[in-house]
Amino acid sequence: MKTEAIKYHNIRAERAGPRVLICAGVHGDEFEPVLAALELIKTVKDMLETGEVDIVPVANTSAYAQGSRCGADGLDMARIFPGDPAGSVTQQYAASVSEMIRAADYLIDMHTGGRLYDIYPLAGYMLHDSPQILEKQRKMAEAFNLPAIWGTDNRPVGRTLSVARDAGVPAIYVEYGGGGEVNATIIEAYVRGCMGVLASLNMLANNDNAAALKKYRVEDYTPDGGHLQSKLPAPKDGIFMPAVRVGEKISTGQLWGTITDPLNGTSKEVRAGTEGLVLFLRVCAKVITGDSLGGILPVTGQEKLVTIQPPETVSYGK
Repeated sequence: MKTEAIKYHNIRAERAGPRVLICAGVHGDEFEPVLAALELIKTVKDMLETGEVDIVPVANTSAYAQGSRCGADGLDMARIFPGDPAGSVTQQYAASVSEMIRAADYLIDMHTGGRLYDIYPLAGYMLHDSPQILEKQRKMAEAFNLPAIWGTDNRPVGRTLSVARDAGVPAIYVEYGGGGEVNATIIEAYVRGCMGVLASLNMLANNDNAAALKKYRVEDYTPDGGHLQSKLPAPKDGIFMPAVRVGEKISTGQLWGTITDPLNGTSKEVRAGTEGLVLFLRVCAKVITGDSLGGILPVTGQEKLVTIQPPETVSYGK
């Protein structure tokens, strides 16, 4: 069954320039990106001087209708790109977004932690063996002006960024907050961030940027280093009570939280395996064995750049 077309807004200036795709709503429980995209439609129209911007407020209407990470077919859109135009609903939406990515010169994909996680504000990108693309992504992440910049392994597939990687399109994703409630601060930060990227590409009539924030910068070549759901797995089923907060500096061995099984009355402490900054934290209390309880950004101060090399040399990108 053919799904309805994804609704998007194309804003084009009179003067030629880059084409930027801004995407939201890949997951149906991440609401601030959707509201930011709607605000951007109005804001960009008033300020765009060169190029064009495509804005997708809801990339997966099936997931949005359910208010969940996955669509009605049970698929996570952020794991099945480039999709299939003849497949199930989520696969069809992924195929449509993939076409838009390939037609773009730059991609910004906006996310939050949804109902499961609270995430420290970050702009991320896949590491790339093209120095030109990698440097463009670094500049995009810097221009978005969130407190953390995180470059990670370029080999994962199924993402918007993997489609961009294969098409040679510089791309970033952004994460901030989560937990179910709508946070106006996140919406404002995403609008400012997208406008900051457009300004850095000389696309706006007014190129005034907000004051640059001090940032943590990490480039981690570790395989699957950017896969949040694989970090700090829960050792047992139960109710998770965190003992840390997002953005807090922690030390190795510090108590991360406690899991209590109310069915047998047992509890187990979970401790940090390394020092750094609490990058994200599970906020959905019910956990089963293997669920990620959060993750740590390996920084101890405002370093210029922390680079984590892989155990062996690998090639990234196409």
